[in-house]
Amino acid sequence: MDLLWAMELDFLLIGQGLAGTALAYRLEQAGMRILILDQPEKNQSSRVAAGLYNPVTGKKMVKSWIAEKLFPELEQFYIELEQKIGSDFLIEKNIYRPFLSIEEQNEWMGHSSDPLIHLFIEEIFTESQHPELRDPFGGVLLKKSGWLDIPTYLEGMAKHFGEKLKLENFEEELLEKTSNGWNYKDFSFRGIIYCNGLAAMKSRFFSFLPFAPVKGEILEVEQDFDPAWIINRGVFRVPLEEGVFRVGSTYTWHDLEIGPTESAKNELITKLEHLVRVPIKSIKSHRHGIRPATKDRKPFLGKHPIEAGVYIFNGFGAKGVSLTPYFSAMMRDFLIENRPLDTEVDIKRYFKYI
Repeated sequence: MDLLWAMELDFLLIGQGLAGTALAYRLEQAGMRILILDQPEKNQSSRVAAGLYNPVTGKKMVKSWIAEKLFPELEQFYIELEQKIGSDFLIEKNIYRPFLSIEEQNEWMGHSSDPLIHLFIEEIFTESQHPELRDPFGGVLLKKSGWLDIPTYLEGMAKHFGEKLKLENFEEELLEKTSNGWNYKDFSFRGIIYCNGLAAMKSRFFSFLPFAPVKGEILEVEQDFDPAWIINRGVFRVPLEEGVFRVGSTYTWHDLEIGPTESAKNELITKLEHLVRVPIKSIKSHRHGIRPATKDRKPFLGKHPIEAGVYIFNGFGAKGVSLTPYFSAMMRDFLIENRPLDTEVDIKRYFKYI
């Protein structure tokens, strides 16, 4: 830690959510001298997130964007960190997605011959798998899926970073530009990286980026019927402990008010009833978060168009668990070796609008 208190560091990372944690670890492992600023109480989108990683998504059940690249990296990354900090937070579990029609069942029988989709198929069923389930047409059982215990992951990594993590508010007005980078309070940095979710919208550097915040709400419920896998169609039902399940999530663009809503709770209950025949015994919790999604549903990576040494690694929305391992490696290589970013995620795609 002597290097840290030399006051001359490589990067200041703002935020220790899913994005900041992954990138900070990548940079640290590459020998970079880093400091992370975070306020956990303001970082609710990561800590409230369900943590699901799912290679087949959406109403039409399509392969997640670049899943063939993301998911092998995901497992390797989180398992490495589990070993690093001596804690378990990656729960690998199959996801069962019921079919809605015979036509969909037939489509998926055809999908099984596509090598990019077959990579994620454990088994295809043509009849119901449980009397407690509403799945008369069967469904597809997916692999390379599961969920991340995000609070355990973030808290474990916070301990790992130790003095490299400071729990304090970032005050952008205290940044001072220098010939070699930036000064902030008692430190000097070559670069500043905004990993702070929707707070980046208020930055003087990145307010031009089209964030599209999405509010999500989740429940934790008690229910009988505990199959060996996650059920996901309309809502996900993730087993947490015996008889307790996380159910979510809603997606709301027009209502970004802080706090859970009765309408969202009712929506989740109704969708769960359409999926599982077993009644809810009790609702243990009802939480919400505002996701840092983007207009084109692709994350924001890159360098400010004018200011030297100002970067962003942000905008991962509801898929931060699956996206950040892969893209943190890409961002590290961009920062250290000046390797190009994928054009789909590089913020250069928005420079023409400035």
